[in-house]
Amino acid sequence: MNTALIRKRLVIGNWKMHGTQVSNAMLLTGLCAGMAVVHDCDMAVCAPFPYLGQVAAALHGTGISWGAQDVSKHEQGAYTGEVAPAMLVDFGCKWVLVGHSERRALHGETDGLVAEKASAALKAGLAPVVCVGETQAQQQAGQTHEVIARQLAPVLALGAESVAKMVLAYEPVWAIGTGLTATPQQAQDVHAFIRAQLTELGVPQVRVLYGGSVKASNALSLFAMSDIDGALVGGASLVPEEFLRIAAA
Repeated sequence: MNTALIRKRLVIGNWKMHGTQVSNAMLLTGLCAGMAVVHDCDMAVCAPFPYLGQVAAALHGTGISWGAQDVSKHEQGAYTGEVAPAMLVDFGCKWVLVGHSERRALHGETDGLVAEKASAALKAGLAPVVCVGETQAQQQAGQTHEVIARQLAPVLALGAESVAKMVLAYEPVWAIGTGLTATPQQAQDVHAFIRAQLTELGVPQVRVLYGGSVKASNALSLFAMSDIDGALVGGASLVPEEFLRIAAA
């Protein structure tokens, strides 16, 4: 069976630490108004915690789902500043980003912690979007597959039943916010490596997204690759027309 035929495309916008209530309203209105150009593709946005209520109200019933950019591994308790999985569910979130490269680099998140967060999200009914990717130094040293395998190991160890409910996102760190983008073939090679690990676990149907300076101008060539199932979009997701063109691709 060709699993590529049954993996529906998914495009997720990661707003990172951007937005105000006013600018968010304009962005969300633009997305909802332009949805007619998008076919056979799931769309979602991951917003900063304070704006999840606004996003939920604006997107309810539109066909665009929403999520958060991080989550605690704890269910509740004395963890000042953290946000529990159940809190995200309370705001109607479907997705949560886990292990984004900025969380790994700036907050010291380990591969093990990323897996714990993914597990906690699953228990609450959220779909974790687990991010993996190598730095420029690691890529130049030919260590891409080694790094990806190390990052994925504790996540895959959660088992096929858990991994089947996740989404994976390959985001080469050297291509995030730099304007650099992996060529479609470079991205496909890594996605194929990830797909092989998923197939070995028995879950080849898991969607694997590409993230790294995705724009409307390069989306079509990236999506043409057999193992790329969509995109995790950063800056371009803050411009409704651009984000819609990526999803339409």
